[in-house]
Amino acid sequence: MDPLGAPSQFVDVDSLPSWTEAYEAKQLESHQNPVEKAQVGVRSPFPYRKDINAKIILWKGDVALLNCTAIVNTSNESLTDKNPVSESIFMHAGPDLKDELQKLKGCRTGEAKLTKGFNLAARFIIHTVGPKYKSRYRTAAESSLYSCYRNVLQLAKEQAMCSVGFCVINSLKRCYPLEDATHIALRTVRRFLEIHGETLEKVVFAVSELEEATYQKLLPLYFPRSLEEEIQSLPYLPADIGNAEGEPVVPERQIRITEKPGVPDDASDEEGLEADLSFIGSHAFARMEGDVDKQRRLILQGQLSEAALQKQHQRNYNRWLCQARAEDLSDIASLKALYQTGVDNCGRTVMVVVGRNIPVTLIDMEKALLYFIHVMDHIAVKEYVLVYFHTLTNDYNQLDSNFLKKLYDIVDAKYKRNLKALYFVHPTFRSKVSAWFFTTFTVSGLKDKIHYVESLQQLFTAIPPEQIDLPPFVLEYDARENGPYYSYYPPSPDL
Repeated sequence: MDPLGAPSQFVDVDSLPSWTEAYEAKQLESHQNPVEKAQVGVRSPFPYRKDINAKIILWKGDVALLNCTAIVNTSNESLTDKNPVSESIFMHAGPDLKDELQKLKGCRTGEAKLTKGFNLAARFIIHTVGPKYKSRYRTAAESSLYSCYRNVLQLAKEQAMCSVGFCVINSLKRCYPLEDATHIALRTVRRFLEIHGETLEKVVFAVSELEEATYQKLLPLYFPRSLEEEIQSLPYLPADIGNAEGEPVVPERQIRITEKPGVPDDASDEEGLEADLSFIGSHAFARMEGDVDKQRRLILQGQLSEAALQKQHQRNYNRWLCQARAEDLSDIASLKALYQTGVDNCGRTVMVVVGRNIPVTLIDMEKALLYFIHVMDHIAVKEYVLVYFHTLTNDYNQLDSNFLKKLYDIVDAKYKRNLKALYFVHPTFRSKVSAWFFTTFTVSGLKDKIHYVESLQQLFTAIPPEQIDLPPFVLEYDARENGPYYSYYPPSPDL
């Protein structure tokens, strides 16, 4: 505790200049015009985003002194590492932290675990374990370091934290090259903010004097502060910029051993016997345990064709998923047309689709399909609901029925099984007719799940207002069409 009247040693993150503010101040000092003059032809995969830059802070100082929602501690698997960051956090947090850590029973490399902040200004400490670096195991180290940053951010999102202070997770004791690690740190945070930016207000990179120069050098590559800086930084981006979430893309992981090497995947008729015999057993002599002649007869009679079709469909979906994880989908993510929000009254995950944010005629719809699969694959493993905002869509936002049919045919069975409701918000007469036709004659099993919602008050009976992030234009339209409703839904501070 500070003596009464003494200035606090802790630093409030709100008092620190953002990455954008520091740049604008530098421009004014040098009498340069901060307005972009570049004629943009080729855009960076990390385009200039003023809203994202405003969330980023680079600060030279001790992460333990930050007054924010959570700070990050880098440690070893037993959470007893003695490095400058950990020792400072332990010193300022007090003895209760050590007792709390014993209850966690360690932390695996790449994981993130949460404790209270105790005597720190920060409410929480997120503990993570960076990888030991060896050049021969570089890809494993990259993936583990990515997991550290991603899991910290995911934990912050799940706990509804406003601000996170990152130390440099790759400690010197673990021999990770600083510049390589900084690339992973910055691009992972950038990609997370592109997708989940609404969940975090501030991300602080707390660095030492030794680390500051590297961060100053690489931050403009992932957080350019003007169009000119974006273009200037483009040649310096590494060849591997990860996937849509910043995760390193490892080519070897895309190699798949087929059940019959040398036989094309599409040759489903020829492989029917092999595919269906796989149900008999799994060890080397499995085929001896079944009546092979009976199996062959069933296949010829078409009685196992459904199982074979399901197996083929699963293989096709896995190929799409593999491609989705390898592709750079940042341009689709930036549209904010699909995102995860809270849960409904039954505790099911709510996914939002914003129709007006889908410029159908301007984007690669195959990439849009890949992005949907990439985002939804881990959501669809359990029950979920979709909220589709048809608000103020026009002809340029109308998804073609052929595209929707293709999407419905490609996705895994879990998508259809675990989708419990589709809320169609602000439908028009034309859109209702189209939806009826599509669900009656094109796909089956979806019709009973669609609920047409004319107003947000009606939507709030199924999904609490605090559990769904609404685009401002949807709020404005509904207030105009259905009257004020702020007694049900308090206005957002961003509006």
